[in-house]
Amino acid sequence: MNAIRLAVDTNILAYAEGVNGEAKKQAALKVLEKLPPDLLVLPVQALGELFHVLVRKAGWPPADARTAILGWQDGFAVVETTAAVMIAAADLTSHHRLGIWDAVILAAAAAAGCRLLLSEDLQDGFTWSGVTVCNPFSTSRHPLLDALLQDSS
Repeated sequence: MNAIRLAVDTNILAYAEGVNGEAKKQAALKVLEKLPPDLLVLPVQALGELFHVLVRKAGWPPADARTAILGWQDGFAVVETTAAVMIAAADLTSHHRLGIWDAVILAAAAAAGCRLLLSEDLQDGFTWSGVTVCNPFSTSRHPLLDALLQDSS
């Protein structure tokens, strides 16, 4: 199978940090550990949202949340929110009624040449600009993700 790039949405990172319980944490870590790290990219927007979730929802001290996002940044490629990404996100929001911050993550994934965006929050199967939203916890996962997860077993 040719190498495809995958972007990771905030909720997957938050679950991996233990937000929403141990079962979600283990499920997220299992998926992330099975995927080759060089294929994964993190939209910088997802890191900002993760910081917010860890501090506001999980009650982490800001210094600990900072350490967590630095760890993710060190482990994976990060795609910036450029002006072009922001305009694409505004177009995506206008045409598909996504929230702007979800649209920024999807537009950043497209700009990074990703084929899949791993997310439990966005509509599973939604495709835009070559990127398909894929829920990694679904029993009927996208065939490309399924193949990647099986190849690494």
